[in-house]
Amino acid sequence: MVLILTHQDCLSHVTPPGHPEQVARLEAVERGLLGHATDRREAPLGDVADILRCHPQPYVDRIRAAVPKQGWAQVDGDTFLSPGSFTAALRGVGGICAAVDHVVNKDGRAFVAARPPGHHAERETAMGFCLFGTVAIGAMRALDVHGLTRVAVLDFDVHHGNGTQDLLWQEPRVRFVSSHQMPLYPGSGQVQERGAHGQITNLPLREGSDGAAMWAAWQPVLEDLRQWKPELILISAGFDAHHDDPLAGLNWRTEDFARLTRAICDLADECCAGRVVSSLEGGYDLEALADCVAAHVTELGRQAA
Repeated sequence: MVLILTHQDCLSHVTPPGHPEQVARLEAVERGLLGHATDRREAPLGDVADILRCHPQPYVDRIRAAVPKQGWAQVDGDTFLSPGSFTAALRGVGGICAAVDHVVNKDGRAFVAARPPGHHAERETAMGFCLFGTVAIGAMRALDVHGLTRVAVLDFDVHHGNGTQDLLWQEPRVRFVSSHQMPLYPGSGQVQERGAHGQITNLPLREGSDGAAMWAAWQPVLEDLRQWKPELILISAGFDAHHDDPLAGLNWRTEDFARLTRAICDLADECCAGRVVSSLEGGYDLEALADCVAAHVTELGRQAA
């Protein structure tokens, strides 16, 4: 059974009218989860000590201080804070850390349904709707708290996971893979961006490409990871490569997300007792988001049964 970690506080991160990263996204995720046999728990508040594995204290203090008492504060061209944003971000951090603890200690699968997302947040920069690099923080917890030595972070959001790449650039114990449309925001993610130890793999995809191109890019990477034998797999689960998404131009279908999730779970079954933690990133067409979350969690649960 898939562990679902979420919290009502994630609805308190309120963006200005018309902003794509909106409260309704989490409501769409909840619709996608209806009818699934899951173990649902509240995401705890994250510990700042976990954040400090990826971000320095002055940055955390700066984000906390920028939170407005009412209305919005803008910290980036498209990244906003409302009165509940810092607490919501802490729930995302707490959710990923609790999910890692659960999966490492008990095996199985977990999905963290939290917002704001995280994969664009660099070490000292909030951007792309993101405040803290939640999946990178989860990877570092697995390494530093649980003593793992090989963690894979797989990102299939349509935008490059520049923040995750930045936070893990110097980390030889993590292999980071990102597929993404290029050219597209944030402009990073070239093949030659390899990390300090050659442990980063970027898979740029051209606009208009479909699930066949996705599979052609991901299949050899998954085979390579089989040889590396990760002890835990974390997924940055963005669903904005869907052909209905308004912010990008890839033509993935819901079944493509299901196929890739299934392949990742097969890899986990072979290498690390099925241990997979997935965390919500993008996805801005609400119906497509609900459908893709349903397919994603179905595959997580099918393999974990």
